[in-house]
Amino acid sequence: MLDDITRAVLAREEVARYLQGTHGESAQARERIYSYLEELKTTQRYSIYRALKHPLYPILRKIDRHAEGVHHAAAATAAGRVIYASNHRSHIDYLVEPLALDEAEIRPPIMAAGINLFGGPLGLLHRHVTGALPIRRNAKDPAYLITLKAYVAELLTRHDLMFYPEGGRSYSGELKSPKTGLMHAALLAEVDGMVVLPCAIAYDIVLEDFVLARQKVKRSQRPFGRELAEMIRYAVGYRSRAFVSFGAPIRLDVLDPHSKRDVLELSHQTRNAIGRLIKVLPTALVAAALKASIARRELESRVEALIETLAAAGGNMGVTDAREAVESAARAFEARGILVVERGRFRVRERNVLRYYARGLEHLLPAPPGRTH
Repeated sequence: MLDDITRAVLAREEVARYLQGTHGESAQARERIYSYLEELKTTQRYSIYRALKHPLYPILRKIDRHAEGVHHAAAATAAGRVIYASNHRSHIDYLVEPLALDEAEIRPPIMAAGINLFGGPLGLLHRHVTGALPIRRNAKDPAYLITLKAYVAELLTRHDLMFYPEGGRSYSGELKSPKTGLMHAALLAEVDGMVVLPCAIAYDIVLEDFVLARQKVKRSQRPFGRELAEMIRYAVGYRSRAFVSFGAPIRLDVLDPHSKRDVLELSHQTRNAIGRLIKVLPTALVAAALKASIARRELESRVEALIETLAAAGGNMGVTDAREAVESAARAFEARGILVVERGRFRVRERNVLRYYARGLEHLLPAPPGRTH
């Protein structure tokens, strides 16, 4: 038997046209659409979802969580349906961002996540508890793209949605250009009063920093089990702060969902808002200011100049004192084995990891900075 959302998807005009063979595949069209709908099907059981923080305590206790601008999310959800759009730094994002909403007693969104996260017990958890939506990134099959957009459009009539416009995590550390597929699907829903709520997450130390920095560019989709094993390895001694920041909502009722220009402009407007919300933390500042070997006084001077530049650009400053920033970042980076401080001089041990953190500020700078270490 078909559930309500499946029936609604099949009744949508774009899906009906595909089933009628307008793409030349009428014989297999229905089978493929049904297969993708079964794959996308997800259920959120909120009471169990809230209890998940207890078995996840061993990792969550290592992260000091801070939420900002939660009143924006509270007001937006009280007024109607919400699409949360966030940058994507870590697999930990899936835990920290929903908890920021839960702790403010704001209804949880459905999370859009890569399909590689849906294997084994974790897949059962996502499908039947957290309500995560599996996404085949970079898919080219017209049947899949039509089904996905229709499913998201219908989902938004029943739930809020959180997704990452960048697609996957940023392997380079920079805020990537947005992909427009899910944003277009959201606009097609045409839900009255629905808004996009930009949000951002930042960490002093990203759990997967060594893994991501080593690769820099994502070359292939790896099994999540392998990624999880790497995360466990780097979790030894791991401590960090996580800042989740919510911004002002962006209205959708003034946009044409069938206009590619409107979809593209909305995507870039959302990215710019996310970029201004990302917390500027000491580790990013020091990483951007470091040279291969530098004395403390010179480093503090470079960090001070960078703070002034970023504040003038509208950055969400997490520190405004250069000495405090250097002290904090030095402790975190030394504990991580990324740099070493000897006789008042800072020496780089993991150049690629430092560049990963430094690139997290590039979206706020007037021009990409030169390589400083």
